Amino acid sequence: MSGLERLGAAEALRRISRREISAEELLRDCLERIEQREPAVQAWEAIDRAPRPTEDSRLRGLPVGVKDLIDTADFPTAYGSAIYRGHRPEADAACVQSLRRTGAVILGKTVTTEFAVYTPGKTKNPHDLSRTPGGSSSGSAAAVADFMVPAALGTQTAGSVIRPASFCGVIGWKPSFGLLPMADIHPLAPSLDTLGFFVREVEDVPLLMTALGVPTQLRAIEPRLGFCRTEEWPLCQTKDLIESAAGKLGAEEVVLGPSFGGLMQSQIAIMGAEAARSMREDRARLSPRLREFLDAGARVTAEQLEAARAQAEICRREIDALFARFDALITPAANGEAPPLETTGDPAFARIWTLLGTPAVSLPLLEGPSGLPVGLQLVGPRGEDERLLAAANWVAQRGRA
Repeated sequence: MSGLERLGAAEALRRISRREISAEELLRDCLERIEQREPAVQAWEAIDRAPRPTEDSRLRGLPVGVKDLIDTADFPTAYGSAIYRGHRPEADAACVQSLRRTGAVILGKTVTTEFAVYTPGKTKNPHDLSRTPGGSSSGSAAAVADFMVPAALGTQTAGSVIRPASFCGVIGWKPSFGLLPMADIHPLAPSLDTLGFFVREVEDVPLLMTALGVPTQLRAIEPRLGFCRTEEWPLCQTKDLIESAAGKLGAEEVVLGPSFGGLMQSQIAIMGAEAARSMREDRARLSPRLREFLDAGARVTAEQLEAARAQAEICRREIDALFARFDALITPAANGEAPPLETTGDPAFARIWTLLGTPAVSLPLLEGPSGLPVGLQLVGPRGEDERLLAAANWVAQRGRA
């Protein structure tokens, strides 16, 4: 390896365009890194070991990993379950089609938890192999963090992009709900499911968003930042780190109104109820943990579901009004450092933002007491992803100063 595997996506494409490196050289280094590290990290379900890149395209043969929840015609897609082992979809998901059209090389399928819920897959955290990489987009986060690939797709229904990004020390980008296509991605809770991705630099985000069909630019602003603990704050194990970062960035403290009380429980109710309806697989072939989750979702009454959705709509209007004063809110990305492998961690600090449909990003700016990554989450206004991106770029530059 010559170190090319460590390049961010945008920097790699700049070097390819200037003929300083070739797409083949970048792919070679990524594959060599996989060969070296995959036996320990186990981020992949399938790998194309003889890809054919073309540099005459927007993405110039950039290697990308795809979460195994997302259909691919030339790789098996098992959705993290033995039920679908060897399953070969007839067509690529819309997002994969977009990446191929713009010249990306789909390097392989990355590990997901079982149907993107709680049962861990085989992947380990590359910073500490005894710890979880998070879930459900575990393989994608670990592959980017361990320099196996510069970018990888993930999905989020509760905290499945933001949390693994925090645990693995990479950038996790979850756009506004509905902005990117979910066609031919196995559904979990359709009113929450969101396509996102993992990269290493903020400048990589507009590159991937544009390739996925949403032209996005990185603008320069001096953002108005709020600091929002949320009612989940007692669960945070790195309070001092988050508070210190918010203070250094000049963030104004924000307290959400009484309408937000219990909003996380509303997300849990909606997610469970929708999952119980959307998942049609044979329950007897599911893990005990997944069956428990679906059984709990089936017990959500129509009245409870209606109340949860009504609360979410009220809170969406209130958060929209709050963003008249702020460009982004700072809040924890996860409870703290990555916990042991037996769990994928708690999505508590991402749940309400997923429910509200706001864009969110986890920035790898902090270090926990054990020396492991801790992400700083920024949340932006619905439908104004470029505004959040600009704020994230400003924060990232100062966080690394």
